[in-house]
Amino acid sequence: MKETIVANGILHEVPDDIKNEIKADISVLEIWNNLTSIQRNEWICWVTIVKKSETREERLGRMMEDLKNGKRQPCCWPGCPHRKPSSQKWFKQFQI
Repeated sequence: MKETIVANGILHEVPDDIKNEIKADISVLEIWNNLTSIQRNEWICWVTIVKKSETREERLGRMMEDLKNGKRQPCCWPGCPHRKPSSQKWFKQFQI
């Protein structure tokens, strides 16, 4: 049996909950693996950076729908604060 590959981001590995959702929908899997590693990184960070599990679940659902609708990165997202130091100002936990 061939293992299904879910490509990682440039800095972030795909967490199990995101990986399972992506694997469950073959069309999203193909879209996901055709994104750039930076785009995948943005989605991973956007879903995982939240504090509440409810918000994470909502974002995961939105990510799946957005990918199906052709979006390649999260809308209105300043960017991963782990990759872009200039984005850290938007996230309190990264402010000094």
